[in-house]
Amino acid sequence: MSRYTESIFKKSRRYGFSILENGKEFSKGKKRTTAPGQHGAKKTKLSGYGSQLQEKQKVRFMYGINERQFRNTFAKAKKMHGVTGTNFLILLESRLDNIVYRLGFAMTRQGARQLVNHGHILVNGKKIDIPSYQLQPNDVLEIKESMKKNDKIAEALQNNESTVEFVKIDKKSLKGTFVRLPERQELNQEINDALIVEWYNRLIK
Repeated sequence: MSRYTESIFKKSRRYGFSILENGKEFSKGKKRTTAPGQHGAKKTKLSGYGSQLQEKQKVRFMYGINERQFRNTFAKAKKMHGVTGTNFLILLESRLDNIVYRLGFAMTRQGARQLVNHGHILVNGKKIDIPSYQLQPNDVLEIKESMKKNDKIAEALQNNESTVEFVKIDKKSLKGTFVRLPERQELNQEINDALIVEWYNRLIK
């Protein structure tokens, strides 16, 4: 399955879940809060299968990655010591594109991914243009010199609403640090990772 490139607002409305994690999709007077459709789709009770699928899809759309990457990340999490669902979310949060977003260098994960793809991000002084690159605690991220006066980056930093404790940002130097791995309680509490584990446990042995 390819990466979803259509309106994130429609997906947020369908799942009743803020893919941007800031609730702006549901801001009064900006976007409709009903499900997509002429009159808004009627809500029906989901089966166990349906609930698992919906949970997987909303988290996949939130991080903006394709099914193959999502499944491979889960398989890696399953082999790790500890709680699989928590490990899975930590791996997703540790992606380079996500931490660029968390630091406030971009207003969306899609924007952060573009910064990485275009080679505008340095990790420990080296250009890394792989969005899925897994960061380690104490890795230092920096906007490359030629982009430090970019208006979009400045606007994103000015409007950054992130309050996560596992990253630190120096807005003057445009440098940030992935201080440590996040803890489960610091991540989105609307996500039921147990449902995702149940979904993939049927497929990955």
